[in-house]
Amino acid sequence: MKDRVHRILAQLHPTPDALVVVNAIDPHLDQCFFYAFDVPSGLFEGSVAIGLPDGKLHVLTSALEEESARQAAKHDPNVDVHLMTTANRDSILQRLLPADATIALHYRELTHESFLGLTKVWPKATWVDASLAIRKARLVKDAAEIQRIEEAARIGSKVGTEIPSFLRTGITEIELAAEIEHRMMQLGASGRSFATICAFGSNGAEPHYSPQNRKLEPGQSIVCDFGAYYHRYASDITRSFHFGPTDPEMKRVHETVYAAQEAALAKIRPGVAAKDVHNAAQAVIDASPWKGRFTHGLGHSIGLSVHDGFGMGPTTEDVLEVGMTITVEPGIYLPGHGGVRIEDDIVVTEGGYRFLTTAPRKYLEVSA
Repeated sequence: MKDRVHRILAQLHPTPDALVVVNAIDPHLDQCFFYAFDVPSGLFEGSVAIGLPDGKLHVLTSALEEESARQAAKHDPNVDVHLMTTANRDSILQRLLPADATIALHYRELTHESFLGLTKVWPKATWVDASLAIRKARLVKDAAEIQRIEEAARIGSKVGTEIPSFLRTGITEIELAAEIEHRMMQLGASGRSFATICAFGSNGAEPHYSPQNRKLEPGQSIVCDFGAYYHRYASDITRSFHFGPTDPEMKRVHETVYAAQEAALAKIRPGVAAKDVHNAAQAVIDASPWKGRFTHGLGHSIGLSVHDGFGMGPTTEDVLEVGMTITVEPGIYLPGHGGVRIEDDIVVTEGGYRFLTTAPRKYLEVSA
């Protein structure tokens, strides 16, 4: 936890007196709180984390999560846990920092209500936006973070290999999504990392489709995009299938998307611009009959949030570094017909990259 506080504050010049991260009410929980304070369970609504330049971390929590907080801090001398109530929260904060302190805040996630509360606690404070510093710190994962993402990816990969066995004529998109999520939980996920996408036939042409009651019929293509949380860290995997009689065009589409992903993966190594990875996939699709039907960026960084940092598109300025965890997910979408997307999670290594998701990626035709 000390290293994570240091990584954020070291990027701010001059160094502020403290970093203050405030949670509101779910779903407005700042994932930076859980980055700074590595606690495995609990919502920590209304809780506050104060990180100091020496790496010290003060955590204010209500009685609801006091036991979780104290267990997480038990073996870390750099963490102090303070039990707060509505009546004493402000006085604890005032005791920890002076009224005229220079305080870094996570502007991107801080609610307006929470900010107004802080201005009453520290009326003479100078406020600094730490959003970019937090983003940069979280882009490169430490070993513990990578282990958790890899476990989340293992769960997703296992489910990805099992999806063909779930497919049957008449199953609805919602029913398939429910089976995927149930299976992830059986395999050890602590939750889904986002709302599962299951799209049959022409619905697969909508990348961010929400499952409905459409029933699976022979001859349809299928797109399944899903992910697991494991100890707060996310995975994100997409696999595409075909159900029943061959659709020659969709088979060629799948083969093209696979080739685009392979071209992108071949570019990945430290020091490469993220946009160059996107452009490698784009070039393959643009050379196919489906130019213009790759309608989104190639991927995104992943971590405490499923979209955690940058999106990897043609204008992204980020450069890949060892320890970054990103998705690689080219797709082709044909309105009125269907779509194919193949998505994998990888970690950038000194020699290039390593797959975190491992489910088969090539064209698979499932018997009806």
